[in-house]
Amino acid sequence: MTRAIVESIKKRFHELDPCTNSNYSNYTNLRAPLRIPINPNESEIEVEISFTTTDKCTAIQFIQGDTGPYVFSQCEAIHARSLFPCFDTPAVKSPYKFTGHSPAVVTMSGRAQPTDEPNTYHFDQPIPIPSYLVSITSGNLLKAPIGPRSDVYSEEPSLKKCQWEFEKDMENFIQIAEKIVFEYEWSRFDSLVLPSSFPYGGMEIPNMTQLTPTLISGDRTQTKVMAHELAHSWSGNLVTNSSWEHFWLNEGWTVYLERRIIGAIAAAEAKEEGRKDAEKYGEQVRHFNMINGWNELADTCETFDKRYTKLVLDLENGDPDDSFSRIPYEKGFFFLYHLETKLGGIKEFDPFIKYYFNKFKYQSLNTAQFVDTLYEFYEPKGKAEILDNIDWETWLFVSGLPEKPEFDVTLANQVYALVDKWVAYVKNGGELPGDETADFEGEQDMLFLETLTEKFKTLDVKPEIIRLFPEIYPKYGASKNGEIISRWNELLISYVFIKVLSWFQLNHGNLSVLIHPQTGDDVKDHTSSALWLGEKLPLLLNVFGEPDGKIPEFGVARGKGFHSKTLTITKQPFKDAIVNVSTTANVS
Repeated sequence: MTRAIVESIKKRFHELDPCTNSNYSNYTNLRAPLRIPINPNESEIEVEISFTTTDKCTAIQFIQGDTGPYVFSQCEAIHARSLFPCFDTPAVKSPYKFTGHSPAVVTMSGRAQPTDEPNTYHFDQPIPIPSYLVSITSGNLLKAPIGPRSDVYSEEPSLKKCQWEFEKDMENFIQIAEKIVFEYEWSRFDSLVLPSSFPYGGMEIPNMTQLTPTLISGDRTQTKVMAHELAHSWSGNLVTNSSWEHFWLNEGWTVYLERRIIGAIAAAEAKEEGRKDAEKYGEQVRHFNMINGWNELADTCETFDKRYTKLVLDLENGDPDDSFSRIPYEKGFFFLYHLETKLGGIKEFDPFIKYYFNKFKYQSLNTAQFVDTLYEFYEPKGKAEILDNIDWETWLFVSGLPEKPEFDVTLANQVYALVDKWVAYVKNGGELPGDETADFEGEQDMLFLETLTEKFKTLDVKPEIIRLFPEIYPKYGASKNGEIISRWNELLISYVFIKVLSWFQLNHGNLSVLIHPQTGDDVKDHTSSALWLGEKLPLLLNVFGEPDGKIPEFGVARGKGFHSKTLTITKQPFKDAIVNVSTTANVS
């Protein structure tokens, strides 16, 4: 059965072009082929290429940082080709050395080498990596230690905050990951907190992970992103998908390892606190993260292009960036969790993890090779029949949600119980729910706000109820965590905005145009995009036309405090407003 299953899987995806090691030719052919005649009897040749990168390079950004000029690169998925001549495919990996000249500090996807030359930086990367992991950054950077083999880099104003955010868990993360897989091979795990224009939560650059500054929340609730980027040191960086059609092999494995790390950290902390059920609690935390991941997967499957909700993608003549979503992360994770469950749980799956990463380290592979390795490992253990009964076709090649697993819902039920109290209060009155969130983990806070927002959209919530929330839950209004802030303000804003929109449509027809407060562009999605959730969260209600009448009760809170105010809708964006409800507002 083994060979037949593997061969049937191989037939379902494209072989790589032998010239480019890719399968998206429309985006691979830049019409500048480099043809070099070689002696067929020579096994090794040395090529020197002189080139200049232009201002049209899609891999690099020159910006103004907080303290001076700043440059950083982002090559994933296929932008390295615009930065330097290369085989821009994850199928090709190589070690490299780099020398850079800059008046500002330079960091690179490699190990810094000592030098006495001024404004000169040397790097060596002895472990073979694909082109998309090559990265260069330069700016007014300082560093601070966050572990015995880890430093964090940033511009000076935020350095101490960055250090505090990560120093508690960094080495623990590494040691836990080493127990699950094997020893960390990259010597150092340093990280760089970039300016706010960095377009990702994190990027797994070897030896210098790149992070968004939104992780610096002052409460250490966003450190799971660091666990995710660390996990990439094995899945993605050491063992790599051979093409972007098999991206789940990078991200699915990384989310799997991330959640194992987060669960183990939670168990260790619970043990320190004297909890007798520490290991059980750690698994509950893992499952709670799984529940949130399932919700994200369901949302993506519902809203994203169906072609790209398969685990193994068809990118023939397409751009890999067009397919980027939560699918390879979450569907990939749930496929691995499905295998873990079917094959006997963590104790039976952990030996395979070590075997798999040892077998393919320094290499790239596709899904068929992964399945073949499963059989290679488990067939001698008498588990080939279990693998034969896996629904490979549905998991790998069918769009949409897979079969939903059973979750430990202990931590989720704590959230849903509080939401139910609010729903009952809105419907029936009675005892006002209090603040029962003191013991919530950060992920529980997010689920509470998300769920309550969705519930309130279906109910007739009185303005005076929404007005109570800043007083009952002051920690949300005071939070510096971007994930919390966005959900908190969505709860406060969305109800009011929908009420205003419904009133306007009832009295004056459809809202014909909304203008983005920063770009001036038309906003098409009235219920979400119109609410610009930036740092100051200005509510945009910029309506062309002059309707008459009054909007139903609502109001505005500015900054962190709450101040009732009449809101006038004009032809200019209403700046710096955070919505809460209070009085009436005239429309002019």
